Amino acid sequence: MCSGSFAKCLGISLIPLAIICVLCNILLFFPSGESVDRDNITDEVWYFGGLLGSGVLMIFPALVFLGLKNNDCCGCCGNESCGRRFAMLSSMLFAGVGVLGAGYSVIVSSVALSHGPKCMTGNITQWVYPFSNGDYLSNKALWELCLEPVGVVSWHLSLFSVLLVMGIIQAVLCAVQVLNGLLGALCGCCCGGSDGSN
Repeated sequence: MCSGSFAKCLGISLIPLAIICVLCNILLFFPSGESVDRDNITDEVWYFGGLLGSGVLMIFPALVFLGLKNNDCCGCCGNESCGRRFAMLSSMLFAGVGVLGAGYSVIVSSVALSHGPKCMTGNITQWVYPFSNGDYLSNKALWELCLEPVGVVSWHLSLFSVLLVMGIIQAVLCAVQVLNGLLGALCGCCCGGSDGSN
């Protein structure tokens, strides 16, 4: 398969993943679907792992990958394939940005899953983190410590798990494009024209 066509497939795959991550991060601002005070939102939500890492930073590589198929660089030094090779090489840089963004999202999600949600326990006036070191992940009985918002533990766990999985998938797709871009730059595989001639 042509390097440019393969990159376009990767770009098409990254866009819905980025949208899902942005939506998950937005939903995390509303624990259990409720509007709560700013101070009662889990700290890791404010790190914007889904909005920035797997969202905004993922749009740039996705758009670059989409444009590689139709790249019509005029070339350099009289060699048309030179422009195409440079485009594939530059796509590696954007893929690297994507890996960093996805990696950031994965780290934030992992920390959030380990800390657990911020919720109201027996003390009506104060929201706390009743879990530590991910102990609630293997013991569902501990979830009852969070009295309000109702269902906040499953909300927190579900959305950050989605962010974690989406981030891993995005990182893998961008890493694949690094290899694809390297092959396209070295081998001069077609990334735009009707043929793969160099």
